Order: sequence, then C-alpha cells, then structure tokens
Amino acid sequence: MLTPGADWAYAISAGLRHRTVIPAVAGLLTGHLVATAVVAAGVGALVSGSPLVLAALTVAGSAYLVWLGLGMFRNPSVPEAGVAAVEGSWARQLLKGAGISGLNPKVFLLFLALLPQFTSPDNSWPVAGQIVALGLVHVASCAVIYTGVGASARVVLRTRPTAARAVTRVSGAAMMVIGVFLLLEQLIHWYS
Repeated sequence: MLTPGADWAYAISAGLRHRTVIPAVAGLLTGHLVATAVVAAGVGALVSGSPLVLAALTVAGSAYLVWLGLGMFRNPSVPEAGVAAVEGSWARQLLKGAGISGLNPKVFLLFLALLPQFTSPDNSWPVAGQIVALGLVHVASCAVIYTGVGASARVVLRTRPTAARAVTRVSGAAMMVIGVFLLLEQLIHWYS
C-alpha cells in the first residue's frame, strides 16, 4: 500500500478534484474488502487454479487501468486559485474507487499470495476467519495511507497548479504503464 500505484493515483486525483477524499477512499477500501471476501471464501484458490479465468480478470483489470490512466493523462486535475473543489457525486466516486481497486489484479494476487501464508489450520479460528482478520488489518492500513495521500495532495498541490498537473499526468502514465505491463505479462505467459 506504500507503493504508489492505481489506488494512490485515484486518491491524489480525488484530493485535487473534490471537497473530500472520503467517498473515493471508501470506494478503494470496498474493492479491498471484496478481494478479502473472495480469498476468504476460497474463490481465490479456485480462480488461481483456472488460468483462463485469471487471465481474463487480468486483461479486464489491465484494460481498465489503461483507460483510467489515459483519462487522467489527457485531463489532469488542475486546481485553480479561488475556485472551490468540485462537489461531485459521492456514489460515483465510491463506485469508481471500488472499480479501481476491485479490478486491479495486483490487489487480488497480493491477497491470494500473502494472506494464506499467515494463516494456520491449527489455530482456533478457521482459516477463512484468519484471512478476514488479516484483510481487515490491511484495509484499515489502506484507509490511513490513502486518506493521507489524498489530503496531502490537496494541501501540497492545491496551490501549485503546474505541480498538480504534472503529478496527475505522471499518475495517469503510471496507471497506463502498470496496465500495459500486466497485459504484456499475460501475453508472454500465454505464448511461452
């Protein structure tokens, strides 16, 4: 979560465009909660065992990241002095955040790869409960980091439109690079 990526880019964009980052961060956290539930329910193991389903999810997530990144790159958030932040629909911000983190294949793969290795079948809690507890710790940490990133963007970049434009474009480019990288990785995997 400390590594800048699609979630950070959206938190920064929300910090620059809207009065509050709360709906955007809530959306990002919703995506992480869904990933936690999927892995805890055992669906993650099933999906990871099906190369075709995993590839389809990765391609869809990659395309979504490229599309979002292109939009940020073309239309960067640029605050203007004396102009209030855009009100925007909380529901739309929440859904967009959920889509960004929920369709990000790296979130799902991270949960699938990391959470199970910190569980123990010998524990008094069932493995699914342990995964949920670990996922909730991750989500709480994300809440702090993403809120801090979005609020910091507002404070630091709000009075610097040129820097805000540059940061948004770099964030958009990063999202596109991540999406293209994931797509190429999938193509290389399938053709090797």
